[in-house]
Amino acid sequence: MKKSFKWRTAIKRNPTVSLLAVASILGAGVASIGGPLMSFMLFGGLEYGEFWRLLTPIFLHFGLAHLAFNLLWLAILGSRIEQLSGSLHLLMVVVASGVFSNMIQAGWDGSSLFGGMSGVVYALLGYIWIKGRFVPEPALQLPAGVLGFMLIWLVVGMSGLLELVLGVGIANGAHFGGFGIGLLLGLVFGLLSAAKRS
Repeated sequence: MKKSFKWRTAIKRNPTVSLLAVASILGAGVASIGGPLMSFMLFGGLEYGEFWRLLTPIFLHFGLAHLAFNLLWLAILGSRIEQLSGSLHLLMVVVASGVFSNMIQAGWDGSSLFGGMSGVVYALLGYIWIKGRFVPEPALQLPAGVLGFMLIWLVVGMSGLLELVLGVGIANGAHFGGFGIGLLLGLVFGLLSAAKRS
């Protein structure tokens, strides 16, 4: 009974994070099955007006570790933004960073076969880091080592070492693009928040 109550409380407090988590779990199921539904979610098709495919790759996850890693960071980082700025604000940041990081990834290696929330996760990281320089809120102050770990992970991913050791593709373009757009959004909203406070 207590566990059920905790889940309901978490969903009520963080509806956008919860919705994104459910969509990612469903996307992982779609990716494991493959076929037409996965093709429907892959990046591309813009010439046919299929604009949802700019965003939907963020929900596709290839394997349990991929899904778990991204959901963990989405919960840690996304809940901070949702608690501080609201569900719609977080959703806006996710949509903007998801589209941007997917576009960068598609241009990075010219393939539409990619997916995952990690570009968004890097955007949330960049957003919190920069906005936290302007807004002295506890939710925007990252624990020591988090930023360093994620930046090292970004560099290691771009080195090709993870692909060599783990035998899996890394969406480096999405990581790099997501972090960049997150920094920009954090700067814009940080400056706006600082201006309101003064």
